[in-house]
Amino acid sequence: MARAFAALQIGASPEGTPATIDKILSYEKEIVDKKIELVCIPEATIGGYPKGSSFGTQLGYRLQSGREEFAEYFKNAISIPGPEIKVLEGLSKRTGAIISSGAIEKDGSTLYCTMIYIDPKLGYIGKHRKLVPTGSERLIWGSGDGSTLYTTKTDKLGNIGGAICWENFMPLLRASFYAKDLSIYLAPTVDEREVWRSLIKTIGVEGRLFAISAVQFLPPADQIGLNLPEWEPTRNVINGGSIIVNPYGDIIAGPLLGKEGILSTEIDLDILIEARYDLDLNGHYSRNDIFQLHVDETERKGVIFK
Repeated sequence: MARAFAALQIGASPEGTPATIDKILSYEKEIVDKKIELVCIPEATIGGYPKGSSFGTQLGYRLQSGREEFAEYFKNAISIPGPEIKVLEGLSKRTGAIISSGAIEKDGSTLYCTMIYIDPKLGYIGKHRKLVPTGSERLIWGSGDGSTLYTTKTDKLGNIGGAICWENFMPLLRASFYAKDLSIYLAPTVDEREVWRSLIKTIGVEGRLFAISAVQFLPPADQIGLNLPEWEPTRNVINGGSIIVNPYGDIIAGPLLGKEGILSTEIDLDILIEARYDLDLNGHYSRNDIFQLHVDETERKGVIFK
């Protein structure tokens, strides 16, 4: 049976998190009209991806202006669960679609780059925190632990899970998700490049699953009040590039470039078994007598009270 899945290619509003939530809600009718059952929203959409910012950090010292900038950025982050999650639960319930959204999560005084999972019947069901923020992202985001290598099992869509942006370049992380027998792999990102799309094709053919990558779109910097050093004035800050890939590594929808919008397609989950006939990493292609991967999914708190 064919089912409709989608990447919602949008970016954070320069007016803040409430306006970003409103932007997500504006696609409700299209989600319903297209009978979409799963929506993937890009990395850091809620809370924003502060492209180009150094947060005043120099090697060995930090500027007060950078501390103030971080405090402002913190204000747009959300608690999970929290009021913004309640709004997305309503959207999920009204549309009947599972929603996975990228968000900047605040926990105490630390921020995390997080994927949120919301079920139309159960509401908020889980989250995945990015394990390794890339480059200078480490200035502003903490690192997740194994306790949020989250996947969800559904009756109609099979097992759903995935990872955020460049942590998908971690082969052992991908292997851990493949071992959970995913039908659909979600890869939200801000990476607009062709090489990123090559990785998503690899995930599809390697894991023999459907892969959805939702990429942010942001217009030129002067339209959203950004100052990006050595950035072409007319170039989009993030150009999109969302795609959907089948279990043979073929792009079956996208890339959607240069604009916001919903990228959707219908897929037939029955082809998963056909695709795994000659490549099943959890079965005849595993060679567990030679290779073994140990994954620690325990929560790692710094202080434990008994």
